[in-house]
Amino acid sequence: MPPNRPDPHRPGPAHAVYGISVAAELSGMGAHSLRLYEQHGLLTPARSAGGTRRYSDDDLTRLLRIADLAGQGVNLAAIAQILALEDANTELRRANAALTAERDQLRGNQNPA
Repeated sequence: MPPNRPDPHRPGPAHAVYGISVAAELSGMGAHSLRLYEQHGLLTPARSAGGTRRYSDDDLTRLLRIADLAGQGVNLAAIAQILALEDANTELRRANAALTAERDQLRGNQNPA
């Protein structure tokens, strides 16, 4: 397979493949904690056609961030706010990078060599 092309047979970090018991084990948390975090809106796992929660690698990364914040004594309401701000910051950085690339491309089109 050529470099820089995704392997269609290997799921990406956002592909939800883990059931709650596996996600709980991988994250070192109890299944009840995962349900509580979902109830508080800290993460939203995908659902199978039958309604079973499915967690992705991105969800597991988010669980580690939640655990880190909780370990620092941050309450769930504050964790929700921190995660929302981090998500917004990530989206702004993505948008800024896209705009910068577009600007650079337009500048390149204006200066013929």
